[in-house]
Amino acid sequence: MSITLRACALSCAALASLATGTAQADPVQVLFVGNSYTFGRNDPVMSYNAANVNDLTAAMAAANSTGSNAFEPHPWGGVAGIFKQFTVQAGLDYEVSLSTRNAASLRGHFLNSNPAGWDLRGNIGSQPWDKVVLQEQSDEALPKQPGLASNPAYFNTYVNLIENHLHWGQALSYRERDLIGGSNAACAEITGASTGSCSLLRTIEANANARLDTEVYLYQTWARPNLVNAPFTTVTDPVTGAVSFTTTPATSFYDSLQAMTDDLRDAYALAAALAGADGSGGIAGIAPVGEAFMRAIAMGLATADHYAPDAATDGLMDLWWDDGTHASTYGSYLSALTLFGTLTGLDPLSLGEDEIAARELGIGADEAVWLQRVASLQLGFVPAAEVPEPAVPVLLLAALGALAVQRRRSRTC
Repeated sequence: MSITLRACALSCAALASLATGTAQADPVQVLFVGNSYTFGRNDPVMSYNAANVNDLTAAMAAANSTGSNAFEPHPWGGVAGIFKQFTVQAGLDYEVSLSTRNAASLRGHFLNSNPAGWDLRGNIGSQPWDKVVLQEQSDEALPKQPGLASNPAYFNTYVNLIENHLHWGQALSYRERDLIGGSNAACAEITGASTGSCSLLRTIEANANARLDTEVYLYQTWARPNLVNAPFTTVTDPVTGAVSFTTTPATSFYDSLQAMTDDLRDAYALAAALAGADGSGGIAGIAPVGEAFMRAIAMGLATADHYAPDAATDGLMDLWWDDGTHASTYGSYLSALTLFGTLTGLDPLSLGEDEIAARELGIGADEAVWLQRVASLQLGFVPAAEVPEPAVPVLLLAALGALAVQRRRSRTC
């Protein structure tokens, strides 16, 4: 698409907004709920555009740093900050907030279980929201396997409870055994929790800001190379956050990134279906970020093996950071593009080669457009027939040379 056509597309979106009167309305209020996959884990993404994002946990972290990492200082912008910049460029009036904590699960958000004093559920109910994005802990949604933090019963249950809290807002008193398994013993077997946890009476206040028309989305996360035949484990410096490699072989839980992606896709689809089964309004959509990662690999744009000896010199984008779990700057950018298209209904390709966030993050214009094309394809905006064969983008990216490779290694997130 030419620069002129892109400008026209964005202008038309803005004019359509004016025609429907939304330009005179209040900003669209968007809340991102999640963890470091949403706030970015590392700069330049973690602090990106933080001045224009409401970090609802910044004050909580300042008051009680329990559960925080020294190398993750607030305020955070992250994927939400990139998304915000996209909306500005597209002429949309969105006010973006995030409620995130390192390693938080959706259950942890709803129950305020860790750390004490961080009222994450209060953030969810702090105001009426037009759109809310829910991002689960990275392996919680997966089928249970020994050694993984997978707990699909918790995932399904708490997607539904948070969705109901946003739509209905009723006060609740419940025991998890009544929602999972039907008895203490069955709940404990299914979740791996104690019978005491399964039988504990949990009381949730009403959400006075609940709205039936709030659009709730699921942020489908990506497969993790460190769970797929990783040659070694890593350790993280508690002060600097730097990752170093050990000589200890890592436990492998999947034979391929695609197999883990398939499980995540199916898990998120099931959670969405279950959440809508009670007539509460359900899930408006799933942002298929993990599938977009795999599409970028299939198109020959991204490195297929994060641990390959030539991963840093193959001329391709690496979507993962050094620890093999968090996204790199490229991965976070692709995440934000996929979320942008899902939440706004606008084609990510309309952002074009002059997109501001990419430039500010150090992503080249050609790289940005290819990632926009990946998200556009994944969301069905661009017919597959319009996309060149995989060899073409590989040659284009390789032509960027050593400078692009150096940039990629220095600007990871």
